[in-house]
Amino acid sequence: MNKLLKILWIIFFLIPEISFAQKIDEEELLKDMEYLSSDKLGGRKPLSEGSLKAREYIRSRFEALGLTSQYRNYTQYFSFRNERDGQFYENSANIIGFVPGEETEKLIVVMAHYDHLGIQGDKIFNGADDNASGTAAVMALAKYFSFKRPKHSMMFVALDAEEMGHQGAKALVEDFPFPLEQVVLNINLDMISRNVHQELYAAGTYHYPYLKPLIEKVSEGRNPKLLFGHDQPEMGRGDWTLSSDHAQFHLNGIPFIYFGVEDHEDYHRETDTFDRIDQKFYVAAVQLILDVLISLDKNLL
Repeated sequence: MNKLLKILWIIFFLIPEISFAQKIDEEELLKDMEYLSSDKLGGRKPLSEGSLKAREYIRSRFEALGLTSQYRNYTQYFSFRNERDGQFYENSANIIGFVPGEETEKLIVVMAHYDHLGIQGDKIFNGADDNASGTAAVMALAKYFSFKRPKHSMMFVALDAEEMGHQGAKALVEDFPFPLEQVVLNINLDMISRNVHQELYAAGTYHYPYLKPLIEKVSEGRNPKLLFGHDQPEMGRGDWTLSSDHAQFHLNGIPFIYFGVEDHEDYHRETDTFDRIDQKFYVAAVQLILDVLISLDKNLL
């Protein structure tokens, strides 16, 4: 084989990887979300059969991607008592993968909660937008950075028991495998797959304003439209600063960006199903989040 043919042969086999490195795997993203929000998983209440299936699905993906982990078998177990029903939950689990940075040991933690409300009576609360959407996105982002190593080290986390008071996030922060001072940013994805106005929020820049211009530069003119807000104390219940798992990082002085949509009519109802998401919006939202994350990784010290 002459030199030109060898070059063409190499290019032919590299094309899939090159094209992949520029965008999210849309087909896999939607497939993952559909499975996580299916009746088979029964709403993913902690310790339920569906929750165990979700755990293994995510864990297997991290393993297949070749991610490392500071936890055995990618799993951080924790136990807690749910103050709402008095029940003790033993061996709930966060699933954690890790990609070492090329230039620094400082960390960006990318996370989403995979639990939801489970089965209540004869109704399955599938939790498609809340939060199969964020969980599938974390797996997609992990896949991207497993192929294209980031500047910062990145931890990809699927958290359990958010719906019971951010228990997975509390456990992660309390048993974090590195000094918390190494974490330069927390990215939390919670409800990112639908909005009638084609709007996605990035909350957190009120508290950490230096992040805003880095995000604006990437998001300008994009669809969905990325808005800032829902992070000011005077908004009362409209302030999302403590509304999801990122709160546990913020309370420890760690900067966060929380990507999410405003509540819709299916929020915490049995009608939050895969068929009601906006697939075009969702794919574009995850791609936008990826591009923002690439920029933040490049520009943060």
